[in-house]
Amino acid sequence: MSSMATLAAGGGRRWLDAYLPPGWWAPGLALHERIRTPVTPGDGPSDPRLDAWRAVHGPDGAARFAARLAEQGLDEQRLAWLLAEPPSALAARVPRPAWADTVERALIAAVDEPVDVPEAWRDAFAVVLRPFVADAGDRLTTALVGMVGIDRLAVVLDARAHLSRRLVGIATRILVRELGARRAAGVLTGVTSSDRFADFVRQLARPVELAAALGRYPVLARLIAQACDAAVTACAELLDRFVRDRADIVRDLLGGVDPGLVVGVDLGQGDPHRGGRAVAVLRFDDGRRVVYRPRDIEAHLRFGAMIDWMNRLAPGLGLRAVAAIARSGYGWLEFIDRAPLPDAAGADRFYRKLGALLAIVHVVHAGDLHYQNLIAAGDTPVLVDLETLFHPRLAAPRAAGDDPAADALADSVYRTSLLPVMVVGDHGAVDCSGLGGDAGPLEPDSVLDWADPATDLMRPVLWPRPFRPAGNRPRLDGREIEPGDHESALLNGFRLGYDALVRHRDDFAVLLRACVDTEVRVVARPTRGYAALLAEATDPEVLADGLDRDRMFEVLWTSAAADPVRWRLCPAETADLWAGDVPLFAGRPGGTDLWTSTGARGPRLLDRAGLAVAMGKLAALGEIDRRDQEWIIAATLATRRPARPHRAPRPMPGSIAGTSAPAERLLVAACAVGDQIVARGIADGGAVSWIGLELVDERQWLVLPMGVGLANGTLGVALFLAQLAELSGIDRYTDVAGRTLRGTAALIERFADAPESAPAVGSGGLHGFGGIAYALARIARLLDDGDLRRLAATSVDLAAAAADGAPGWATGGAGCLAAMGAVHAELDLPAAGTLARSCADGLVQLVADPGDDPPSGFADGVAGVAWALSRYAESVAEPGYAEAARRAAALVAEDPGQPPGWCAGTAGLLLGRSCAADGGGPRMADQVRDLAWRPVLSDLSLCCGELGVIDTVTALTARVPGVADTRRRSAGLVLDAITRHGARCGTPGQVPTPGLLNGLAGIGYGLLRLGFANRVPSALLLESIQHDAN
Repeated sequence: MSSMATLAAGGGRRWLDAYLPPGWWAPGLALHERIRTPVTPGDGPSDPRLDAWRAVHGPDGAARFAARLAEQGLDEQRLAWLLAEPPSALAARVPRPAWADTVERALIAAVDEPVDVPEAWRDAFAVVLRPFVADAGDRLTTALVGMVGIDRLAVVLDARAHLSRRLVGIATRILVRELGARRAAGVLTGVTSSDRFADFVRQLARPVELAAALGRYPVLARLIAQACDAAVTACAELLDRFVRDRADIVRDLLGGVDPGLVVGVDLGQGDPHRGGRAVAVLRFDDGRRVVYRPRDIEAHLRFGAMIDWMNRLAPGLGLRAVAAIARSGYGWLEFIDRAPLPDAAGADRFYRKLGALLAIVHVVHAGDLHYQNLIAAGDTPVLVDLETLFHPRLAAPRAAGDDPAADALADSVYRTSLLPVMVVGDHGAVDCSGLGGDAGPLEPDSVLDWADPATDLMRPVLWPRPFRPAGNRPRLDGREIEPGDHESALLNGFRLGYDALVRHRDDFAVLLRACVDTEVRVVARPTRGYAALLAEATDPEVLADGLDRDRMFEVLWTSAAADPVRWRLCPAETADLWAGDVPLFAGRPGGTDLWTSTGARGPRLLDRAGLAVAMGKLAALGEIDRRDQEWIIAATLATRRPARPHRAPRPMPGSIAGTSAPAERLLVAACAVGDQIVARGIADGGAVSWIGLELVDERQWLVLPMGVGLANGTLGVALFLAQLAELSGIDRYTDVAGRTLRGTAALIERFADAPESAPAVGSGGLHGFGGIAYALARIARLLDDGDLRRLAATSVDLAAAAADGAPGWATGGAGCLAAMGAVHAELDLPAAGTLARSCADGLVQLVADPGDDPPSGFADGVAGVAWALSRYAESVAEPGYAEAARRAAALVAEDPGQPPGWCAGTAGLLLGRSCAADGGGPRMADQVRDLAWRPVLSDLSLCCGELGVIDTVTALTARVPGVADTRRRSAGLVLDAITRHGARCGTPGQVPTPGLLNGLAGIGYGLLRLGFANRVPSALLLESIQHDAN
């Protein structure tokens, strides 16, 4: 027997004192626990951790750090003293916590005996933690004595298994670190790496070794013990409540048929709150189940009344609510089984019902109805978690330049999370909404995992992990149904529910008012963020001293620095995280107070009561609002479609014969597009903005409030409206263009105050400050606005600060060069000319050494570089730039298999090749004609669509003889296509969006260019009127 084992066998408490001396627990205390007793700083050494703590708030965060400390009655001097305080002194002034007793009791009771090591690493680590599970199991067994209707042995086994898994999750990082240290020290025995891993487990399973490890990491000891204590309390409470409520459960949830004994409990079926309490499922002897929720469930009953009301108004709709029994602070719900569709027609029925549900939860201002909170029960969607009804907006105060579109989106059907919510990461995107939760894709971001598990080489790695779906999607013949295939049914159901709410507004208002005192959950921050922070807070670096873990939680404060509501919630959030819980806040729809998980009340934290918001939404229902919500439904469904940038659009359906297209008719068509954009504008306090469907990073379509940029932002819309106003003389376009720009100044000024952040935006001509400066310069000329001229000048400076040497037209130097040339021509800004030359010189160097196989496309390749250098050479009359343009043109590949578009297709390649010494070769005219004389594309947008191709042809007429007539023909075809099919955008499903590159503004601008080429310079090619090709 080893000396340690002999010591442990010596019995009792004495051996433990060698590893856990008096006061060992003190470093495991959190900051808020250390300051419960008075802190009187004295003289002592400074702790370098104070500087690290302060640094979390950034180089300019001293005032914020001081304010954060003041929230807890501290200052830097007191915090420094706490950091340096010896554990013995801390233990002498702070009461001993209950969790310390749990640690010592479990270790003293542990038996030092040989153990069998399972092959699976999680099961092996569970052997190390077995003393704590055994202690908790014994206490739970005692607590269940006398409870009838329960198979106590089975229930305790389930509870032990769940607790064991949780403890392994808490301790794994430390155990792996200990494993590595012992491997490095050469104290592990065994022939193979797996043998040495097993030896490590056997070593740590000895009580003295486990005690020594916990002595080194008292925070870990605390986390383990409090998880055990919470598990015993929560499970015993659950089963005691069941015994008291059993008769009602059988009668109301189980059809009056006795189910037999409770033979199992599936614990942890949701996030832990309020001392480890979580949703659980009770399993009975006859196979049936019921759901236990350890929080108030009156909201389920209230929502059930709304479902019954809607079913009475729409016979045959067949919505279903979850049967529930509400008690004070907890409740019981029927268990909803996922079931397949009974037939193919059931898919439409499912989505019709879901549309009606969407109308109700939209008005009730619900949120967080993601894929785990919906069950597909045959052809009926059932919402099983309704704690976030009447959910308030915890928004920071509006700053100058804030976008009313952001508020509109946050108050729309999108906020419910029933509609597609694309979470984008390094490994792609996942739809986490009630409609989503697809099986198959990876989690968006890598997660912590373990390389070489169950060996002595085991170590942490970040790896992709398959996304785990739930039971929310309807299935037929084993196949999940795609919601986008049933968009019509979803919209029909939404209209049905919405119109019922409009017709019976007063009746529904009565149901809303009945919820005035119903407890609802208020989600202060995304639950995923809390869970990630809890996981990260098991890092060994923060488990030796609780103050290090508090410093990790400081991110709560820094992220709330400009948000006074969340700032006030930080202490409660921190306390919940220390308890191992996801922070929980509750509210009442009729008031503006919030309650923490402990019941502490925060008065007047909300700007507006949730009930008032819902009543306002009910009052605002109408035809215009319904159309707005239907657009969001269609747009969010479109985001589920794969992003296929720069692929050839299909030809326009039907026969497009062409029509007469004089400038006047083209202007009328452009005005119709302008009217559509204006009608969709969202106004607030004089500002106007839009919600758009935007392709982000060429990877994923997202529904977003429009930003400020040229390509996809409000500046592109304002440019079109300003140009339309100039040609039509209609004042409302001038007015809306000006109001669109109201937020632009504040944004640009913020960047001007911090120019080091400009590279995050870039300098590109379409996506960057180059395009922003171009748009402002053009609009300033069109509206004759001196303030916009000054903003354009500031944007030029920011473009210079953002320049990073990237060559592309859309995001780099070629586009910046073209934009600066136009700004210089429009406003005669010397700084624009200086930056243009800098960009041109950088491109000359690039062309001299292009590397292997540079991309040819216009938006991101050498075709755009050639065009930018060629145009610059014309403006400065310096032959070196013209020669560089010719060299760049020679690098443009001729690829007949490319799609026709401007950005990455044939049209852009022809533009680049036209800059060559031979003008693109003898076949250039034929190639331009071939490009122009193909069928009209179903996508009319500037980027990859018809009007982008036509804009290219228009630009080429000055360089390629004999192709001028193609533009007149194209104008007639486009006008005919718009008359027959409308302005079809370059988005999935041609969902209309306002932007310039893929949307309505670009289509309208393209119509103006077709009709008035001598007055409307190409926005795609970043031309000023002086540079117009015609």
